[in-house]
Amino acid sequence: MVTTRRTTKASADPAAPEGLRILKKYPNRRLYDTLTSSYITLADVKKMVLEGAAFEVRDAKTGDDLTRSILLQIILEEETGGMPMFNTQMLAQIIRFYGHAMQGVMGSYLEKNLAALADMQARFAEGGKGLYDATALTPDGWAKFMSGQAPMMQNLMGSYLEQSRKLFEQMQEQISKPGEAMFPIPGFPPAKR
Repeated sequence: MVTTRRTTKASADPAAPEGLRILKKYPNRRLYDTLTSSYITLADVKKMVLEGAAFEVRDAKTGDDLTRSILLQIILEEETGGMPMFNTQMLAQIIRFYGHAMQGVMGSYLEKNLAALADMQARFAEGGKGLYDATALTPDGWAKFMSGQAPMMQNLMGSYLEQSRKLFEQMQEQISKPGEAMFPIPGFPPAKR
């Protein structure tokens, strides 16, 4: 289930929790919105995510939850577009964590860092209201805007990244102490002592 900042109207699916919009995925790959009783596209689902709508995608036949799969499809479309967020090295490193003892820790680590970054962005946007139109700012425009900010803002971002790096190093050190040979972290050699 995708959680939200705001709720939507009640779902047309009586089995769904209040405020949860149910989308059904049919074998023909089409998505059906039970609230509007109409077929929708991935672009419509992306819009729902951006608006903070609560929804869940279910297989029309089995009822299985397919929400993660649909969100990953949206990410794939975004990544193949003009300005990808992940470089090849980063994607390869993420793949290396699958099936590894650190997989669960890494997921939690990334989740917390993304939440902190989103919070920082929201606070910055709130403080800068009236200075720019956040809805009209593209990723390239945002990068230019950030690079033109006072050194304080650049230091804030640098400080966040440094704290994140230190947190990960501490996690790695705590895990590697009991048995470095037992739990090697791919791509991250143990710190030299």
